[in-house]
Amino acid sequence: MASGFQHAKVQAMFEAFDTDGNGYLEGSDFEALAERWEQLPRVDAEPELASRVRTVMMSWWEHLSTSGDGGRVQRIGMAELMAVVDRLPSMPQAVTATADTIFDAIDENGDSRISRGEHKQLINTWHGRSIPTGDVFDQLDQDGDGYLSRPEFAALWTQFWISDDPGEPGNLMCGPVTGTPSV
Repeated sequence: MASGFQHAKVQAMFEAFDTDGNGYLEGSDFEALAERWEQLPRVDAEPELASRVRTVMMSWWEHLSTSGDGGRVQRIGMAELMAVVDRLPSMPQAVTATADTIFDAIDENGDSRISRGEHKQLINTWHGRSIPTGDVFDQLDQDGDGYLSRPEFAALWTQFWISDDPGEPGNLMCGPVTGTPSV
């Protein structure tokens, strides 16, 4: 069962994914999310990467919209999203595969590392708007080299989706976590 902290960070992502603001996630929200990612310069310029990005976004919708009895639902709420997040520790390959695709999409210059500016673009793309990030990147960049390598990125991404520990830096991957309810 997720803590109040984990619920707060996933709630922020739920709100970012819910593009029409109706309080539910639907296939159209994931289509819109894929379209936001497809507008990134590298994704726009590389059809194979655009296809990977769309496949990742839509496969998460497929996973979310498939009920436990094999049926399909048209929309899900926050409780259903949290139920999937609770199962992510048993799905590390899916989380890492998503991190790998997101890394490639956001690595605008293809230098195999994520800069502060590229990370800022990741946050803005997820949320569909500019988000103040403060010193988030400095907290993520644990070795202080000014970049996130692919392994660093994957570890931080996994922490974001799986960690219940507010002290882990990966919790800041998608921006500052605000409105954390008391635990």
